[in-house]
Amino acid sequence: MKEQEQPKQQGNSFVTERIKERPINRRKLLRRTIITAGMAVIFGLIACLTFLLLEPIFNDWLYPKEEPEVIIIPEETEETLPQDMIIDEETIRKQEEEAVIDQTIDNLLEEMELGIQDYRIMYDKIHQVVEEMAISMVTVTGVRQDVDWLNDTYENRGQASGLIVADNGRELLILTSGSILDEAEEIHVTFFDGSEEVAAVKGQDSNTGLVVLAVEKEGLNAAVSGSVVPAVLGNSGGSGLIAEPVIALGNPLGNQFSALYGMITSTGTHLSMIDSNYTLLTTDIYGSTQAQGILIDLSGSVLGIIHQEYNSEDTANLISAIGITELKKVLERMVNGRSELFLGVYGTDVSEEAHLTLGVPKGAYITGIVMDSPARNEGIQSGDVIVRMGETEITGFRDLTTAIGESRPGVPREIVLMRQGQQEYREVSLQITPEERVWE
Repeated sequence: MKEQEQPKQQGNSFVTERIKERPINRRKLLRRTIITAGMAVIFGLIACLTFLLLEPIFNDWLYPKEEPEVIIIPEETEETLPQDMIIDEETIRKQEEEAVIDQTIDNLLEEMELGIQDYRIMYDKIHQVVEEMAISMVTVTGVRQDVDWLNDTYENRGQASGLIVADNGRELLILTSGSILDEAEEIHVTFFDGSEEVAAVKGQDSNTGLVVLAVEKEGLNAAVSGSVVPAVLGNSGGSGLIAEPVIALGNPLGNQFSALYGMITSTGTHLSMIDSNYTLLTTDIYGSTQAQGILIDLSGSVLGIIHQEYNSEDTANLISAIGITELKKVLERMVNGRSELFLGVYGTDVSEEAHLTLGVPKGAYITGIVMDSPARNEGIQSGDVIVRMGETEITGFRDLTTAIGESRPGVPREIVLMRQGQQEYREVSLQITPEERVWE
């Protein structure tokens, strides 16, 4: 600042003052500037991080998503209702009339001669079933990055056939082979119109190697979301499936999308797996040993999931499938995202003959135990008959499979079994906690 001088006045003398500025400490100023800028950057990063972490929470709070619906897949029962056991005169009369009508139709068919046009009509009907079912079919692609011998990166894609089995309101749930997950970094699902979406694993099954994938409905285009419907799951456990006409869809020839038709030739092969038993449907359809997909009847209902692993050497190319009836509870667990629990037993039903002649109690007859399993660790033995698990009465091995699937991780359950002694079966009660099974 400029030096200020006070004017002199006569008779008085004043002191002249000079005010000087304090010299600027540039180093200190620079340090403060750096600290201020650094604090601003730190507070900015904290604010960004806080926003990123809390934004989904606030977004869910302000715009809550609907909880996915719990999917229940009903099982078929072949029990005869009491009212169906009563045969009155009216029922007998109707049966006689139906017999006359059936005989008339048989006579007409014997006299009928089919021409080329009739065969064309039949094939057109089969093609129509295939076209309607194709809407519920998808192609699942597992994508992973690989490096070739020149050290160049490229995409390796493995494909499998998939089936839309459920819709929980938020997701489409797709059943496919677990082989697609091998080293896959990303999973894509291609729908009937060619559109492609990213999928995530919802559930897995160690016994069959099947998985359920979930695709968010929010990102689907209008054509897919308005047209796609889950497949109808039929009944593979009833009698009379032998010689039933069926269609194999997906990639029964080893390539997408192919279709073959034939008939079921056998339902007598039973697959014994850990805590589960399945029926193997065999057909006269010649396909690939690597075939995947589904078997449907002529009404479009799914009868089985194609699985070639259990074919014998002399029937390696004949299409076989795991029956859908025994798979329904497994599907229900997977589509609802529940853990896979296991007890660790192999078993079967007690036959009526063994029950009546040998006195074996009705229940789940244990034929084998898995090493280091809850069943082995808590003392279940081969030859035991499990008759109750928790509050569930066990009348067959399928009841035991259902009871295990309805258990909760880490929660012990009482198992009541009958064990053969020297003279008779005696009751044994055990506390067992089913364990989560690790996907392999």
